[in-house]
Amino acid sequence: MVSHPPFRVVAIAALVIAAVGAFSRASSVSAAGPVRAPRLAPRYVPGEVLVGYSSADASFTAQLARKMGASALGSPTTSGETLLRLPPGTSMSSALASLRREPGVVYAVPDYVAHVAGTFIPNDRGRTGRPHGWEAVQWNFLARAGVNAPEAWANLIADHHAGGRGVTVAILDTGVAYRAWRGYRRSPDFAGTRFAAPYDFIAHNHFPLDREGHGTFIAGTVAEATNNGLALTGLAYGATILPVRVLDQNGEGDAATIARGIDYAVNHGAQVINLSLEFDLSVTAASIPGVLRAIAYAHRRGVTVVAAAGNDGAMQLAYPARAPDVISVGATTRDGCLADYSDVGTGLDLVAPGGGQDSPALGQPNCRPGRRLPDISQMTFLSGAHPSRFTLPIGWYGTSMAAAHVAAAAALVIASRVLGPNPTPDQILARLEQTAQPLGAQSPNVYYGSGLIDAGAATSAAIPPSPHGPR
Repeated sequence: MVSHPPFRVVAIAALVIAAVGAFSRASSVSAAGPVRAPRLAPRYVPGEVLVGYSSADASFTAQLARKMGASALGSPTTSGETLLRLPPGTSMSSALASLRREPGVVYAVPDYVAHVAGTFIPNDRGRTGRPHGWEAVQWNFLARAGVNAPEAWANLIADHHAGGRGVTVAILDTGVAYRAWRGYRRSPDFAGTRFAAPYDFIAHNHFPLDREGHGTFIAGTVAEATNNGLALTGLAYGATILPVRVLDQNGEGDAATIARGIDYAVNHGAQVINLSLEFDLSVTAASIPGVLRAIAYAHRRGVTVVAAAGNDGAMQLAYPARAPDVISVGATTRDGCLADYSDVGTGLDLVAPGGGQDSPALGQPNCRPGRRLPDISQMTFLSGAHPSRFTLPIGWYGTSMAAAHVAAAAALVIASRVLGPNPTPDQILARLEQTAQPLGAQSPNVYYGSGLIDAGAATSAAIPPSPHGPR
């Protein structure tokens, strides 16, 4: 592959091994209040009301139904309760108020929906060798500072699309250890993961095997096999991965190759594209017209594109995260604080766990810089010289990891059908923003966007979609 400076992009700039950069004192903001969890609205069957009577009188039920323009679904129960179906377009609140004023009506309530109790806790062993050991490692998938994966997993199981089954996520990266081929082997924790339409734009073949480790890590965060008693979990573990290699063994690739990779992913069925890569901050929109054209094409075709904000600690997003039609993702730590390396600024949409250390510049109560905080863990290989030796490495953190969480959450939203069968990229962004945990003194803001993604809330049918578009 021939590189073309200044259009060269370094993927592992979005994977930090040592913290890079910091905010100046001039960038600090006032202390924020506590993280606010989204308020859940109970879910009920649309247009149906349960009415309790002082006596189980079928004639009275029929009379009341006629008065309301409703229809009775079955006879009253022995306890004096009847299910009424309201006329189309009837306001639930006004119907309830009218019914409660009727003589003989003891109560009138919506027909609330229950769901499977609790959450889904996989048996993956992490580093402990014991079932559920993943919880000691993957703080990023738990509640509070993580993305609330167990609730999302339970939601998707109840929706019969476990782990995002039926959704395809393209990973444009250094390749993925998805199969054995010429000395390479599949990552042990991809045994149950689905792969489709792989292509290598560096070697120009259909075997985009990872030579660097980054792409395997990102793909694992999205869709590593889960509840298999091995290693760690993937957030959208039921999704199909479309591996597209656009970065070489050094984690570098050029704009022309990346643009072709985006087009390929769109044309081969991707519903979500993850770009855990960044150009230098000096690269402008005018420098990469092909990449921006490809992203716009993806958006027109209904494909959600997610990109890492960048790891320069700057008040400016790196491309492609800075581009229109991209969900731009910054990184947070286990404290729920902005990570000290994460790029921020106008256009930042959301944040997700990236690991590493708290930013010293924000002065927020949940930010305690100087403490040693955990990174993000996932199965990959340590060295490109030994791409068949898999482990759970330490020292991996960055906005690359954060972007992968959002790409997986987008896949779960699509699979959940809380937005219908074919949500647009704008609808998906609006949903993720609507259900995010706000961070900072006000939301949205330039440091956290609309907040920390909550995959559990985003996939919950108990939270109606916002009538507003993305902010």
